[in-house]
Amino acid sequence: MNRDIKSEKILARYATGERIFRDLDRDDGTYDFSHSDLRGAVFSGNHFFASFREANLECADFSHCNVKASDFSRANLASATFFGSAIDAAIFDSADLTGTTFEEASAFGYVFGRGELPPR
Repeated sequence: MNRDIKSEKILARYATGERIFRDLDRDDGTYDFSHSDLRGAVFSGNHFFASFREANLECADFSHCNVKASDFSRANLASATFFGSAIDAAIFDSADLTGTTFEEASAFGYVFGRGELPPR
């Protein structure tokens, strides 16, 4: 797989045991984390675009993130949280959303309640 440098740096930090990533920015372009194992990663508070296609994001934290237009297709998002996040145009096609929290997340003006999931 041939990824961009900024995505590779985040994945290298994860590989060394780092789990908290609060330095991602949409001005950096689109991050490519497709097919990556980022279980338990904390992205809370970031504003970025990313491809997480087929990534393992079990228990990942996207609280208070802006992940508008990000792609989570076929990702494992079991027990992940998007509490209070902006998910407009994010794609969750065939993603595993078992136990995933979208409470207070918003998409196109709609605010999700406890137990609600975005369309897949």
